[in-house]
Amino acid sequence: MTGDSAGTGADGKQRQRDRFRAEDPATGPLTTDQGVTVDHTDDSLAAGERGPTLLEDFHFREKITRFDHERIPERVVHARGAGAYGYFEPYESCAAFTRAAFLQDPSVRTPVFVRFSTVQGPRGSADTVRDVRGFATKFYTTEGNYDLVGNNFPVFFIQDGIKFPDFVHAVKPEPHNDIPTGASAHDTLWDFVSLQPETLHTIMWLMSDRSIPRSYRMMQGFGVHTFRFVAADGRGTFVKFHWKPKLGVHCLTWDEAQECQGRDPDFNRRDLWDAIASGDFPEYELGVQLVPESDEFAFDFDLLDPTKIIPEEQVPVRPIGRMVLDRNPENFFAETEQVAFHTANVVPGIDFTNDPLLQARNFSYLDTQLIRLGGPNFAQIPVNRPLAPVRNNQRDGYHQGAIHSGTNYTPNSLGGGCPALAGPDELRAFTHHTERVDGQKIRRRSPSFQDHYSQAALFWNSMADWEKQHIVAAFRFELGKVGAMSVRERTVSELNKVDHELAVEVGTGVGVPVPPDSEAGSYKLASPALSLRGLGGDHGIRTRQIAVLVTDGVDADQVVAVRDELTSQGAVVEALAPMDGTVGGADGRTYQVDRALPTVASVLYDAVLLPGGPTGTPALAHDPDVTRFVRDAYRHGKPIGALGSGVGVLGCLRAEGLRIASEQGNVVSEHGVVTDPTPGADVTSFAHAFVQAIAAHRHWDRPPLGS
Repeated sequence: MTGDSAGTGADGKQRQRDRFRAEDPATGPLTTDQGVTVDHTDDSLAAGERGPTLLEDFHFREKITRFDHERIPERVVHARGAGAYGYFEPYESCAAFTRAAFLQDPSVRTPVFVRFSTVQGPRGSADTVRDVRGFATKFYTTEGNYDLVGNNFPVFFIQDGIKFPDFVHAVKPEPHNDIPTGASAHDTLWDFVSLQPETLHTIMWLMSDRSIPRSYRMMQGFGVHTFRFVAADGRGTFVKFHWKPKLGVHCLTWDEAQECQGRDPDFNRRDLWDAIASGDFPEYELGVQLVPESDEFAFDFDLLDPTKIIPEEQVPVRPIGRMVLDRNPENFFAETEQVAFHTANVVPGIDFTNDPLLQARNFSYLDTQLIRLGGPNFAQIPVNRPLAPVRNNQRDGYHQGAIHSGTNYTPNSLGGGCPALAGPDELRAFTHHTERVDGQKIRRRSPSFQDHYSQAALFWNSMADWEKQHIVAAFRFELGKVGAMSVRERTVSELNKVDHELAVEVGTGVGVPVPPDSEAGSYKLASPALSLRGLGGDHGIRTRQIAVLVTDGVDADQVVAVRDELTSQGAVVEALAPMDGTVGGADGRTYQVDRALPTVASVLYDAVLLPGGPTGTPALAHDPDVTRFVRDAYRHGKPIGALGSGVGVLGCLRAEGLRIASEQGNVVSEHGVVTDPTPGADVTSFAHAFVQAIAAHRHWDRPPLGS
């Protein structure tokens, strides 16, 4: 063989280059990094269809490991976050179903650190993007750290962790131009969604208002997976975790969210910090759905499927404790940025199931922390350090802060046998729940995981009409940003399998043919617990942000009287005027202004009050900032109050069927618009009606604005 034919000469090198061009990886078969061809990348290798993931799955390990190490030091997902310290206390002993020590004694408070986050965007993105929110809680228990790593959705986009790199690559900015930042409205995500129907249930949540929380203090949290409680006698119980905010579950509209991104990109982080700093401590109730192991197969879905919920009508949520966040971090980097959560950080009494996504997270989180935090000793960082004593033989490594002495192996006699293993009857020792596992080594998903449409339809069927309108508008916005018409059409075809009405509304809006009704899903079940209608909390107005629009000539007595009533019930009241400083009241006194109107907007507040005054109203009625403020509050369903001549400012509202008080001494409350034109009147009745309107949060039944 000549040198050229062997590839050593110039001609041989050219042929070699041509051969590599012909084997462009973008057009050839999928392989591992070692060039091994792969014929399946949707399911991890497991012991049986519902068995645990096997560590020998080299393709899964390589794929996840490469993904975990793609970016340093910023988190690949959940990069933008906000954190707080607090405590958790159980309502009563939970010994009937778990031996976890922190769930036994109502008099014992367990310290916690909670991190809230967005998923898609980098650290510099905005808070109010349409995205999943992380809700991760680290319990510093007497038995070691327990991390409940969850989201504000109870379901996830994929069923098997081997698909996680694919999903995140699809939702992240596109590789050729790194656009868009912190958003999901682009071709690659919707291409993935349209080809991976298991995403549809979570996509329905993503297109709903649930994806844009008004505040972290008003956001639900879920453990997502089915975990297992283990009692002292070894008996197991399947469990789903729920966090419910005391203030109720409240969200922004998409229109509000977009303006918030410009007005205050730190809207949610600032809200959490300010509430804790002012003593309005956020509170959440921890609830569980408990399923005896004997009922594992009693449902028409698989309990191990992370794209499914257990409807609360089938298994009610049982409250077991409460969490209060009462302290802000002292240093964002040292605490909020360096905190490391891990789904495998469990304590005796809490164990895993064979959920394939959970098993992947148990591998991936630890692998990620090793590179992000510089080595294996990240548990020594103060925010990660357990309160329980740590004694083991794991030494050295990057950033080792402890100075060890003595032996570093087990068993030993030179060190007195220390650290000693717990005895077989030691209750505090962690032991895995005994479970029989057998099956063939296969890459195949269980048939019980194959229903991808019924629970997406369950969510849609459970929505109020206004919630459905918002979901349709979200799909139209998202798909309207997709350039590939084939992706739009394929997505609408998938939506048709959820609900034909949904597909018609979305398809018509994005300009693609609507599939026939004969191909549509026909799911009728609904779960009222999924709608925001029933999640208003305790119906109080604590921490609600109320804007009072004032100018010179305002009736300061009215303002003070209403303000005192609102603040006595926990609301935060701010006076807004065309300019900073003070305004002169009708009686000659001055009234302090909190913010200038040009620096704020209606989207930053929960309600607006228009007080009267003999000279103040005309100026406000013709101020374009005021007009926009009031119209936006009305469009977004927010409570509006008007007193005395302040009622005249509502002339900017033209809504057929909206009744506004015109007679003095007459308080009218109509669709959340509360009015009383009486100048200088006692405001007791008005304040009571206004408080009720604010407690309802939104008034989506109000008639739309006219021209």
